[in-house]
Amino acid sequence: MNVLVAGATGYLGRFLCAEYARRGHHVTALVRDAAQAGSLADLSVEAEATRPETLEGIMDGVDLIVSSLGITRQADGLGYREVDFQANLNLLREAEAAGVGRFAYVHVLNADAMTDVPLVDAKSAFVDALHASDMPATVIAPTGYFSDMGEILTMARNGRVWLFGGGAHRLNPIHGADLAVAIADATDAGRGWAEIGGPDVMTQGEIACAAFAALGIKPRITYLPDACAGPGSPSCRSCRAT
Repeated sequence: MNVLVAGATGYLGRFLCAEYARRGHHVTALVRDAAQAGSLADLSVEAEATRPETLEGIMDGVDLIVSSLGITRQADGLGYREVDFQANLNLLREAEAAGVGRFAYVHVLNADAMTDVPLVDAKSAFVDALHASDMPATVIAPTGYFSDMGEILTMARNGRVWLFGGGAHRLNPIHGADLAVAIADATDAGRGWAEIGGPDVMTQGEIACAAFAALGIKPRITYLPDACAGPGSPSCRSCRAT
């Protein structure tokens, strides 16, 4: 099977390339700069998903596209609507034109509860467009990533962790390699929707205490009102347990 991974140089994208290759599939990495791809996949294709003209023809012969394309912080003057929504929509339209067999998209868990968050709103808008398409689709809704937890460890190392609300948000973060396995399982099975999380459920407060314990530092945690949370903050992401 020919698999194209969009967002291939990101945290999850690299694991996706490795997992589909491990399963014997021919993997193409869609990247903005081939120099960053290295030996990431069997083939690297340079294109900018925000510019649909650069996507023409790149999906010929592709059986499955898996997109983890998106931004968690605004960069290059582009926002969530331009990347998480429009760039993925450009990919979908090209996939439709090329007759790709399935489109898999990495969403967030409990998006319905976070409709006021611009990042989640943009992702949800794309999921609506994906479901309105005739393209067979798999939507994956993961909890937080282990990589997100690094932000809490960094704050602990600096002496204080800042959390929104009372630190009671529950989540079961998952490693990118484990998530890639679950995504490949879901696409292999032709599932339409998959909610995926790690095995251990903890509150953000418990994670903060664990970070201090790992560093041998007395916990110092400050709680802020949820109203202070910005679009890129942990409490605005998929910080919910499956």
